[in-house]
Amino acid sequence: MPDTTLMPAPTTGGALGSRYVDVATLPWTQTRFPGIEMKTLMEDKQTGMLTVLMRWAPGARLPLHEHVRLEQTYVLEGSFADHEGVCTAGNYVWRPQGSRHEAWSDEGALMLAFFLSPNRFFDQP
Repeated sequence: MPDTTLMPAPTTGGALGSRYVDVATLPWTQTRFPGIEMKTLMEDKQTGMLTVLMRWAPGARLPLHEHVRLEQTYVLEGSFADHEGVCTAGNYVWRPQGSRHEAWSDEGALMLAFFLSPNRFFDQP
C-alpha cells in the first residue's frame, strides 16, 4: 500500500514506484509571508521533509528563522540574499542545522528548496 503521508501523485510501480508531478498544474499557494508563494512538490507530514518551488516577489522578506535541519536552495531565476551573501540564478546555497538568518529578494526569485524539517520562526510565539 502506498505511503499516504506523502503528497499524492501518479505512480506506475506500486508503493515503491516513482511519483511524477505535473508542476505546471500545481497551484501557487501564498505563504504567511507577503510576496512569497510556493508549489509543494513533495511533503512528508510525519518528518516535515518538504520540497517546494518558491516564487519571491521583488522586495519580499523572510523574518528571522532557524534551520532546524539542513536546508538546500537552488536559484532558477533572480536572486535572494541574507547577511552572508547573495545567491544568484544558476547557483546553490545550503545552510547547516542550527543556522539563523533573515532572507530577502530585491529583484524577485524563483527557486527550488529542500527542507528536512520545518524552519523555526521567531516573529510569532
